[in-house]
Amino acid sequence: MNKDQTLDILKTINYPGFNRDIVSFGMVKDISIDGKTIVVNLNITSQNEEKKSTVIESVKNKLADHFEIVSVELTADVLKQQSPPSPSEQRPITESILSGVKHVIAVASGKGGVGKSTVAANLACGLVHKNLTVGLLDLDIYGPSLPIILGINEQPKMTQDRKLIPLERYAMKVMSFGFISGNDTPTIWRGPLVSRMTEQFFRDVEWGKLDYLILDLPPGTGDIQLTLTQKLRMTGAIIVTTPQDIALADVRKGADMFRKVQTPVLGVVENMSGLLLEGSIKDLKGTKIPGGSVVLSDGKVTQLDSDGSFKLKIDLFKQGGGVAESNRLGVPLLGQIPIAIEIMESTDAGEPIVYKSPESSISQIYLSIVDSVLSVIE
Repeated sequence: MNKDQTLDILKTINYPGFNRDIVSFGMVKDISIDGKTIVVNLNITSQNEEKKSTVIESVKNKLADHFEIVSVELTADVLKQQSPPSPSEQRPITESILSGVKHVIAVASGKGGVGKSTVAANLACGLVHKNLTVGLLDLDIYGPSLPIILGINEQPKMTQDRKLIPLERYAMKVMSFGFISGNDTPTIWRGPLVSRMTEQFFRDVEWGKLDYLILDLPPGTGDIQLTLTQKLRMTGAIIVTTPQDIALADVRKGADMFRKVQTPVLGVVENMSGLLLEGSIKDLKGTKIPGGSVVLSDGKVTQLDSDGSFKLKIDLFKQGGGVAESNRLGVPLLGQIPIAIEIMESTDAGEPIVYKSPESSISQIYLSIVDSVLSVIE
């Protein structure tokens, strides 16, 4: 039996509590076969020991019929290899002001224009879809976009003790600098003011009790990121990229920054992963042509459904960039989101697609990413 056959067997093992297998979750890091002996290297980043044991036993049981000796090894746990700060280094915001928030997750990107805010909004909606209490904080002070993505054009009110009350939209609490400054107002601030404003979004906002607070960070590794890593104890970071090499190079910088400040990188999301096209083939009379296949100009063949409709993905940039980078970083590739007109339409309408059409194929990709994130954390 070779590695590919072994992977096919491992794909039948679902991670406990999910309808997704351990291979697609990126947990199988290496397979070594020597005759009747096999060593499977797993990277299970969950801190739930019971789930770890269940996966290990399932791997051993599945492979026992094919190998005399089955050994399962675990790589360094991403969530445990980061040593916690000493008591003198504890970050005060999380422990005091955000004491009602169970998990804080940063959605980051090494460069702008990769669709990070759209991803953050839809992931937050995905968590709401899982019946979790969620907050979404837009920390891109220089170019806040969540007011547009969520269709919000109002200002937050204040409590009697002068704290901002987050606006509520799509069953989650939302705050953005754009709510205060006006989304059309340019912002020209120096570093110290940016850091102070960032901290106020935690200290002076009434977040209450939340399962998850999602942070939509500005691109890059500037003042806001530095303030967060110094002041917050974050559960982890999700890095959004596109397949191009120039975007992937910036991913490495972002990942290195988070790791240096002891914030686990939960995984990579490859956005704009090809162009998704859907349509139908008709004859000259306008009648749909059922079944069959169509050969594209690049030689690829796409199958037609019984009603003549088709769905295909065209790789506009390159293939495999997100996979290669997640492997290099030793973290899961959480998902690949294609360019699709429905994402553009729902975003421009101020209604995230996961909320608008949770059953759509695009929403299912987002919800699968949410499942992956939850599996890593829990």
